Amino acid sequence: MNEPTRELLASPGPLLLVPDTVLLPEGPVGGHAVVVADGSFRAVGPAGELARTHPRLDAVPLPGHLLMPGFVDAHHHLTQSFGSALAFGEPSEIFRRVWVPLEGALDEESAYVAAKLAALEALRGGFTTVADAGTRASVDTGVVASAARDAGIRCVLGLVCNDVQDGFPGDDGDAPRASAVLESAEKHLARYDGDPLIRPSLAVSIPEAATSTTLHGTARLAAEAGATVQIHVNEHLAAVERSLVRHGLRPLEHLHEIGALGPQLLAAHASLVTPRELSLLADTGTAVSYNPVASAWKGNAVAPATAMAERGIRFGLGTDGTRGDGFRLADAAEFAQRIAYGLTTGDSSCGAGWTWLEHATAGGADAVGLGARTGAVAEGLAADFLLVDVTNPELALSWDVPWELVRRGNRDQITAVFVAGRMRLWRGGPVGWDGPALVRQAAELSRAVVERASITRVHPASTAARRRSVAR
Repeated sequence: MNEPTRELLASPGPLLLVPDTVLLPEGPVGGHAVVVADGSFRAVGPAGELARTHPRLDAVPLPGHLLMPGFVDAHHHLTQSFGSALAFGEPSEIFRRVWVPLEGALDEESAYVAAKLAALEALRGGFTTVADAGTRASVDTGVVASAARDAGIRCVLGLVCNDVQDGFPGDDGDAPRASAVLESAEKHLARYDGDPLIRPSLAVSIPEAATSTTLHGTARLAAEAGATVQIHVNEHLAAVERSLVRHGLRPLEHLHEIGALGPQLLAAHASLVTPRELSLLADTGTAVSYNPVASAWKGNAVAPATAMAERGIRFGLGTDGTRGDGFRLADAAEFAQRIAYGLTTGDSSCGAGWTWLEHATAGGADAVGLGARTGAVAEGLAADFLLVDVTNPELALSWDVPWELVRRGNRDQITAVFVAGRMRLWRGGPVGWDGPALVRQAAELSRAVVERASITRVHPASTAARRRSVAR
């Protein structure tokens, strides 16, 4: 393996990096270099030209490496990392039985450690940005923001704006509560102004968790601030049916009726959508987080992402906190489309590889509201990128780099991860702080948290399930 010089890469810069290949928006190119300074790509172009225009910079050769944009996780739950396998084998809508009780058992220390652990896993998987859909833990959002900053990852940080606790309110809802929620939302959007890594966002767990007043109000506030509202929409059959009973409309249709659709909305999952709802998404500019692993593990359907791409619907790829590996996520995105739609129609391409790589990077950045800041290797954008070793058996003989990255890429091929021009991860370990110590702390805290959480599981653990199977 060709080993770049860690000391040079960890320096504050400016840096003139010369890899074998750079993955530009139009595709991979050789003979190119990038200049990284002040957290951004100051220049991108032919290596010889950049050497001439930046004579004071010594080139840092990166033989055997591809420089590519970092992955963007368009849907995450950072404070759910202690749950992990607790959700395995469980039927849909596990948030009521697993995630709400788990997050409710977190205190400030455990919430910070859980969020930082999730951020570390994301960095190890090549993610340079995560969109957190808001924690239900009774801690200030600053706890999660601090965890993301300390880990060194860019974070779109949601504030949960639910104003319905139990049952269904009347159409007018609880006006004083809605007013208080919107006041908090406005403060959250202003709180992180100018923060280099934290971008504020609003969140509603599911449409029925907020009154029409709050759904409309959060959409307005986010649109005015150039931020996003994250809402789990059309994910499970039960939620679709509850919306039909209450409103006579499906969740996306209900959001449209009250004026909550638009470029500010990031609709999480959208896996159960009708042709009409696809038109609503396309016509309003609403963004979607396509979460293929979550669909496989606990969903009722796979979002029709190839149809969304064809219709020009904005979407990114999200893990939903399942596993933090950007390459495996892109692979799952293609694989799910092939199984759910491609086989029945004879579509052997299903996005031709590049679709999933693009929506895992630039498309994801656009979906979470950061398209003007990150997602591509381009002059003026944040220097959020990966150095990927391409001398390994999986990639060395590549005839089609983008498609190979989707189908054969893996996080163990990532040599370094940079966020805002700083090296945050080197060969799987964080730079500047003790990763193993965090993992040990998380293992200890998670036991206490799970013990005091009122978690209800339907399916037994795998070993217990095996014993039952053998007994039968």
